[in-house]
Amino acid sequence: MEKTTGQLHPPGSRQLNLKKSFQLGIRSLLTACSKEEFFKAFPRFTSAEQEALHRLFIQVITSLHENVEDEFESLCLETQVGTALNTVEQLVEEQNMDPLFSDKTNIGDVGSDLLTAKKNEIQYLKGMLEKAEEQKCLIGARVELLKKERQDFFGTAETVGKLRSEILNYGT
Repeated sequence: MEKTTGQLHPPGSRQLNLKKSFQLGIRSLLTACSKEEFFKAFPRFTSAEQEALHRLFIQVITSLHENVEDEFESLCLETQVGTALNTVEQLVEEQNMDPLFSDKTNIGDVGSDLLTAKKNEIQYLKGMLEKAEEQKCLIGARVELLKKERQDFFGTAETVGKLRSEILNYGT
């Protein structure tokens, strides 16, 4: 969001506010559950297995968080959001310094434009939230599948052990 035309420009307050708001939004969405809650989801696992699975879960959440931030940054660069926000900031400063500028004449237009921009921003953020929720569901489904596979494995191992003992006992 800070690169424009190959040069590095310091981000304006509007850019910083946008980035900060986005980060606050995804932080709450992607906050991992407590370790205790996570362990409760896998009561049949050993402590070592729970720890390993929790580390993997944290890595996935961290990676997902970084990917969402990178995608946001990429979209901002691609759509030149930083340049647009800097231009808006510059125009606002110029208008504030212009003694002939009439605040009364454009308030309705500015309010309407701001409302439209905020509605568009809300729709965009809802889309990002839905994507993140879908990814969260996919991760949950994968965790459930891993739990089931682990249970199936132990059930199979138990059956094989019984068959071995039956075979050994059969000859005696």
